[in-house]
Amino acid sequence: MRALVVVPVLKKTGRQASADITAPTTTRSDESRLEETIGLALAIDLTVVQGLIVPVAQPKPGTLLGTGKIEEIGHLLNEHNAGLVIVDHPLTPVQQRNLEKEWNAKVIDRTGLILEIFGRRASTKEGTLQVELAHLNYQKGRLVRSWTHLERQRGGAGFLGGPGETQIEADRRLLQEKILRLEKELEQVRRTRQLHRAKRKKVPHPIVALVGYTNAGKSTLFNRITGAGVLAEDMLFATLDPTLRRMKLPQGRTVILSDTVGFISDLPTHLVAAFRATLEEVLEADLILHVRDLSDPDNQVQASDVLRILADLGVDEKESADRIIEVWNKIDKLEPEAREALVQKAAASENTAAVSAFTGEGVDKLLGEINTRLSGVMTETTVVLTSDKLQLLPWIYEHTIVDERNDLEDGSVSLDLRLTAAESVELDRRLGNGVKPQPEDW
Repeated sequence: MRALVVVPVLKKTGRQASADITAPTTTRSDESRLEETIGLALAIDLTVVQGLIVPVAQPKPGTLLGTGKIEEIGHLLNEHNAGLVIVDHPLTPVQQRNLEKEWNAKVIDRTGLILEIFGRRASTKEGTLQVELAHLNYQKGRLVRSWTHLERQRGGAGFLGGPGETQIEADRRLLQEKILRLEKELEQVRRTRQLHRAKRKKVPHPIVALVGYTNAGKSTLFNRITGAGVLAEDMLFATLDPTLRRMKLPQGRTVILSDTVGFISDLPTHLVAAFRATLEEVLEADLILHVRDLSDPDNQVQASDVLRILADLGVDEKESADRIIEVWNKIDKLEPEAREALVQKAAASENTAAVSAFTGEGVDKLLGEINTRLSGVMTETTVVLTSDKLQLLPWIYEHTIVDERNDLEDGSVSLDLRLTAAESVELDRRLGNGVKPQPEDW
C-alpha cells in the first residue's frame, strides 16, 4: 500500500515551555522523528511516497491539523495515488474519523502503526496473545457513535421503553469479553513463566538480559554470543518474541542469555501493559546489557527512552550501576578516528563496553566483563570427591571453574576450584547430604 507520513510538530506556548524546564535538554530532532516513522512504515512493507514535517501552532480538537494543511495533504494523496496516511502523533477517535472523511483515505496514528508491526512480528502463542490484547484495548477506545441507527431492539413494554442495546454497546461488550478472556490466558502465561523462573533458580545459572532501542543490534549481538539463528535485520522491530539460550562464557561459567523486544519512544501504554509478562524477564535478570547504536546521532535520546521504560518496569536507577552494562554497538560504522576515541573512552569508563556485533570486535572483552560482574568475589578451594560422590562432577564443571583435576589411585578425584560464596554453600550442601542430585531442567 502507498502511504504518506505526516509528523506534526506542536509548538509550545511560553507557559508550556516554562513548565518543561525540568525536562531533558536532549530532544529528538523533527527530521529524526520523520526518519523513524518512515522506518516503521517500511518495516511492514508499506511504500512511503512522501514524508512531511507539519508545524502545528494550535491543535484543532476535531482534526489536529489546520484546514490549509489538510487540503494540501489531500492534494498530495491524489497526486501520489496513496490510500494511507500515517500520523506520528496520538489521534483521538474523532480526529481519526474526521481526517479519514477529509482525505477519503485510511488514517492511523503512531500507536496503530506500532500495533500493526507487532501483529506482523508475533510468532509464538504468547506474543500473539499480547499483541491481540493491546490491539483490543486500543480498538475499544476507537469505537465512535457512527452506527446508532443499528439499535438491536427496544427495551421495556409498549412505546414507553427506550432503545435497547445499540450496536456500539454490543461491540463494546464483545470487546470487553475478549479482553477478559485474553487477560486470563496471559495470566496463565505469567504463572507459567514464574514456574520456569523458579526451575531456573534451582539450577542457579545467572540470567543476562539484552535491552535496547529497536534496531540497536540486540539480536545480532545475541547471535554473535550464542550462535543462535534469531532473525536479525536492519529493520525496526525485526524480532518481537523473547528468546532464551543457555551458553558458556569463555571462563567456563554457564549463563542464560535473554533477548527481549526492542523499546521505542512513546511506546503505547497498551503495549507496555500487555508485554509486562515478557518484560518481567528483565526484572529477574542478574545483569542487564543495554545495547546502544552509537552510529545513530540520536543514540543519547534513545538511551534516555530505554532507561525511562526500565524505570517504569521497576529497575531502580540507584541499582542500575550494579546491574547494567552499557554496550556501545556498531562501532564498525564509525570513522577510524571516532571509533578509536570511543573504544578508549569505553575502556576508561566503568560499566561500558565498545563492540561491533556485526564484526565481533570487542565481544570477547564484553564476555570477560560479564564474567567478572557475575562472579563477584571468587574463592579458591580444593575438593576431593570419593567414588560415591562422583555424580557431582557434572554439576561442579557447570557451576564452578575447575583449574586442575587429579584422578587418584583409590578412584577418588581431587579438584582445584574457583567459585563464588553462593556456589560454595551449594557445593557444601550437595557434598553433605549424600543424595544423588536429580537432573534439573532450567
